[in-house]
Amino acid sequence: MQPQADPFVVPVCHEEIELLYQDQYLLLINKPTALLTLSGKHPLNKDSVHFRLVKDFPTATMIHRLDFGTSGILLVALNKEINAHIGKQFQARSVDKTYTALLHGHLAEDNGCIDFPIAKDKLNFPLQKICYETGKPALTTYEVVERMPQPFSTRVIFKPTSGRTHQLRIHSNEIGHSILGCDLYSTDEAFFMAKRLMLHATTLEFDHPVTGERVKGHCPCPF
Repeated sequence: MQPQADPFVVPVCHEEIELLYQDQYLLLINKPTALLTLSGKHPLNKDSVHFRLVKDFPTATMIHRLDFGTSGILLVALNKEINAHIGKQFQARSVDKTYTALLHGHLAEDNGCIDFPIAKDKLNFPLQKICYETGKPALTTYEVVERMPQPFSTRVIFKPTSGRTHQLRIHSNEIGHSILGCDLYSTDEAFFMAKRLMLHATTLEFDHPVTGERVKGHCPCPF
């Protein structure tokens, strides 16, 4: 029996991938919004970061992912050994990441910590849910950058110390301040306040697997 194809067909992404850093071992790239990290099962969902990169970098492998709507910095390995080395850094949580986001409404505190365990919502794939019984620990710290009257929103810097699926989106929604443009975890008002998911991977720090030097990648936020 053939596996069922994903019924969701993604729109065409006309934006190009920007190369931020390159050496013989790895790449740092800027993923545009509305582009898959890996190709989907549906034959019309072939276009992805990986699909595009292997045309110029045949040995490229994805170490981590960004959601379809999230833009920003992605780390790509150029061989299996590099992938495994950096993968261990992700597992050890020694890779530091920050994200910029626009949240609906004004947060009361200038900084804080969001600590809610996350589990798969088996009845509503691909959604995740907050669950204290089966959820895995998920921790996100935030710092307010700016509170804006138009649109009525707050610009924040997120720093997740865990990497659960949809973590920033579901954590934002749980505290009552959805990410603007989020199609999965937001009110209709917050969704329609932006033409895209207002979430961008801004910085990524890791130890270079060959030189041992700390690499500090930065990708300016487009919104």
